[in-house]
Amino acid sequence: MAESAAEARLLIYSQDGLGLGHMRRTTLLATEFLRSRVPASTLTISDSPLGQFFSPAGGHDYLKLPCIRKTGPGLWHPVALSSPFDDVLALRRELIRSAMVNFRPDVFLVDHMPTGAMGELVPALEAARSRPVRVVLGLRDILDAPETVRRRWRLEGAFETIERHYDDVLVYGSREVYDVAAEYDWPAATAQRVRYCGYVCATESSEDHAEVRERYLDGAPTDSSLVVAMAGGGADAYPLFDALLRSLPKLLVDRPCVVVLVTGPFLPEEERCRLAARAGDLPVHILPAVGDSLSYIGAADLVIAMAGYNTTVEILSQNKPALLVPRSGPSAEQQLRARLFAERGWVHWLPPDELAGEALGAAAARILAGESPTADYPPDLRGREVAAQRLLAGLHQVKPRSEARVVAPVPASVGDPQLLVDG
Repeated sequence: MAESAAEARLLIYSQDGLGLGHMRRTTLLATEFLRSRVPASTLTISDSPLGQFFSPAGGHDYLKLPCIRKTGPGLWHPVALSSPFDDVLALRRELIRSAMVNFRPDVFLVDHMPTGAMGELVPALEAARSRPVRVVLGLRDILDAPETVRRRWRLEGAFETIERHYDDVLVYGSREVYDVAAEYDWPAATAQRVRYCGYVCATESSEDHAEVRERYLDGAPTDSSLVVAMAGGGADAYPLFDALLRSLPKLLVDRPCVVVLVTGPFLPEEERCRLAARAGDLPVHILPAVGDSLSYIGAADLVIAMAGYNTTVEILSQNKPALLVPRSGPSAEQQLRARLFAERGWVHWLPPDELAGEALGAAAARILAGESPTADYPPDLRGREVAAQRLLAGLHQVKPRSEARVVAPVPASVGDPQLLVDG
């Protein structure tokens, strides 16, 4: 525990060089941790070029790493610095290790990458072994295709790293939807540390849904529908937005509607200009970002989106009709999520290779006309609370470790027993 007798300290590592997903999820978890324990401090180590894009809660600060970007399997390059990558990696590695040593956290939450980018976390993980800190790996519901993750993690030594350094593995999803340990062929020793928390999402919007509808439907025909299209950070969202705008004239013949297109901050400016030109005189509002995505989702009659974790889960939290069009690649994550969620009746989905035709507009028309799937069971959306409970429960349960690993397991009763793996 930190020297300040009552203060709880959480250190988070979040590698999110181009996107918003990991930053959004870890910010929600940090906020819940701070809300549940006073006084407390959270320090997030991140390399997002957007810095503190999401407003942090009191007690939450950021340590910005130099940005790097993955350009291929095992290939990374600096985003802004002209220095050799090895120099940037060495700097990042030392900044992370120094934060571990000097911040003296009670809990170290590592997001998504057990060894960090190019193994940069290993020195910090080794430093944690001689300190009273609980080390936790947090994973979203689906990482990639099973064969891809198995191959990559074996090459990177991820399973050995989890066995040596991690006390818990929190999966921000449901075992009934996707069994991470089974699909990715985890060794028995590490699989026993997996805990399913449910999906992590914000649940409260800051703006009334009716106000959003009035803002965009004012002056439109009285029976107009509001269609909201979004795609997280938006770096690869142009094909979806372009297909929606191409299908809109035909859709308007049968049903009046207004489209609010939230491109995301990473959509290239050239592509944003092309979308604006295509929109022309159509009833379309193009926004680079919105401060409260939940209010827009809640106001919509239909949400058309890619199938990133945060956008999809926020749609589920608002119980709105949704058409998901996952990215085509290189990761299979979004296609797996869209298909699995659609199979459970939570959303509609369209394979990305069908964007070139009229399928998007036809699917949107059917949903606006009332076509609705029947849900097998509701999604569990308590991941933020359950994950925070597990982080808090581990504050006093690990002693300093030498080469022999000593783990005090968090009781499986923390959170909902129905969501947790036995062991």
